[in-house]
Amino acid sequence: MLSDPALWLACLTMGLALVFLGRAGEDRLARLRAAVEKDLGEKLRRLRAPTRHLRRYLTFWLTMTAAVFFGLWLGLASPVFAVVSAVFLLLAPWYLLRRMAQRHRQKIEDQLADSMVTLASAVRAGLSLAQSLEILAAQCPKPINAEFHQIVAEYKLGKPLDRTLTEAKQRLKSENFALFAAALLASHESGGRLNETVERIAQSVLELQRLERKVASETAQARKSAIYMAIAPAFILVLYYFLDPKSTIDLFVTRQGQLLLSVAVVLDVVAYLWARVILSPDI
Repeated sequence: MLSDPALWLACLTMGLALVFLGRAGEDRLARLRAAVEKDLGEKLRRLRAPTRHLRRYLTFWLTMTAAVFFGLWLGLASPVFAVVSAVFLLLAPWYLLRRMAQRHRQKIEDQLADSMVTLASAVRAGLSLAQSLEILAAQCPKPINAEFHQIVAEYKLGKPLDRTLTEAKQRLKSENFALFAAALLASHESGGRLNETVERIAQSVLELQRLERKVASETAQARKSAIYMAIAPAFILVLYYFLDPKSTIDLFVTRQGQLLLSVAVVLDVVAYLWARVILSPDI
């Protein structure tokens, strides 16, 4: 396959076209790279992961994706598999980081109501808002304690409390935490009975969490069914190999079979993601 002049000519033409497009759209590529780095960096900061070498990791990942792309194209003479694999490899880091950030935010959401109750008790006991936040940083479980640790540390370094709370709200992108921060900011600026306000917010958050857990329990079986539905085609393909080996092999070695197999994989992934969206309603 590697000795086919037409294949080598096609790869050379594609390489030259990519170089030309890269030169022509250098500004757009720079803006796209900056947008991707900003989005991934935001998710990493939300997970409290280091972002110093983010560009280096992205360059390495793009190099590996290109190696897989040209390896499948040249080694297996399969441009269809090469394109599909490259697309999945490019989207995989973004999707995984997005899922990890969602789970991290959900853990914070689950711990937020108890943190509010603790803060209300501390304020009722006569402690200041800054002292109450220190108690939260010391007593709350991970990962929400890290957020309170950062708020307290920045406040002790001289940053205004309203600014630290605003930055935490922007960093977490949590509606419940935004409501909690708004109550703290209002109390810090104009006074008022903070403990009663926070307790009412905590009760609302607890009720919302109860509804979310009820929805999750009602849709648990459907989510498992979506996973089984997504992995079933792979088992069916293995079973079909024992029934008709020649036709199964043709799916991997012929251009038409590769196209059909690639379309099936894409539709399977899209169906699974669509099912997740449907089964994860926003309350």
